[in-house]
Amino acid sequence: MYKAKRILGTISARGGSKGVPGKNIHDLGGLPLIAWTIREARRSAFLDRLVVSSDDEGILAVARSHGAETPFVRPPELARDDTPGVDPVLHAVEALKPEHFDYVVLLQPTSPLRTVADIDGCIKRCLDHDWPCLISVTEAAISPYFTFSMDPGGRMEPVIAQERFHTRRQDLPRSFEPNGAVYVASCDWLASARSYLTPETRGYEMPRERSWDIDELLDFEICELLLKRAGRIT
Repeated sequence: MYKAKRILGTISARGGSKGVPGKNIHDLGGLPLIAWTIREARRSAFLDRLVVSSDDEGILAVARSHGAETPFVRPPELARDDTPGVDPVLHAVEALKPEHFDYVVLLQPTSPLRTVADIDGCIKRCLDHDWPCLISVTEAAISPYFTFSMDPGGRMEPVIAQERFHTRRQDLPRSFEPNGAVYVASCDWLASARSYLTPETRGYEMPRERSWDIDELLDFEICELLLKRAGRIT
């Protein structure tokens, strides 16, 4: 709880990963991938409950063994490849009724480098300003001012029209991209908006070294190196 608001933490982790089979429970530095998120979320000063939403009994068993609650099994229709990410979050809020929550925090297991300071920092920033939604972001690796479209003949045009093309990054405005680590939203607002990306959404900057999103086996190797560099594993 923070500012008298009850806050639900939910970790969405469906089975059936195609890139890395069993990705959400694949080993990373001696722990199942999902355990890194559970461990940091359990340290939060603000989350009233932490639940894992999954259609996979193996994932749910691992989640329980690391201290997360698994009060329901996600319905198959909410575990398809084309399921919007917000739908399992809203299902978790509904599944726990009549218990009431004012805010819900989505933590994706594929962001294992995010820390409790990032989680609680996002919650505090959002509620301190009474914003309806806040997501974690990191500075874009490539500025959109450096991106181009290209026609079949190879002719390139800047994606963002510019009077003069800038060749130095320092001359360009900073740009940011969602890093997938933390999503904070008012439950009522999210049920209405059904999206985290709206004109009302605010951002919380995280450093790139904690913003890695795991999609393939190479990402596991990179994240293990970053965990070692941060002193979180030996």
